[in-house]
Amino acid sequence: MRAGELLGRTAYDRRGRRLGRVVDLVVRGGFPDGRLRLTDVVVTGHWYGRLSGRLIGPERHPSGPWAIRLVAHRLARSTRLVPIGQVRLEPPVPGFPRPPGA
Repeated sequence: MRAGELLGRTAYDRRGRRLGRVVDLVVRGGFPDGRLRLTDVVVTGHWYGRLSGRLIGPERHPSGPWAIRLVAHRLARSTRLVPIGQVRLEPPVPGFPRPPGA
C-alpha cells in the first residue's frame, strides 16, 4: 500500500460519521519484526486543514509570537489523529486497515 492511495480519501468513524479527509499518515517502528507500521491517520474537517496538515500545528511550535501561535491553533483545531482501527475510508482501499499482526 502506498501513501498516495490513502491521502485525500474521506474518512469515517465506526458509526459511519464523517471525520474529514486524510491529510497525513503516522508510521511507527519498534515492532518485533523490525518493520514500520501505519498506526494512525491525520484527518481534517475543513479545506484549510488540508493546506496545513500537522506541519504548523501549535503542538509542533509551542513558542513564538502569539499571533502565529493563534493562527496555527485555529488552522489545526479541526485536525485530529485517529488510530487506523477506528477509521473506514471511502472509496475503500484494499488491505486497509490490515489485520493485527499482518
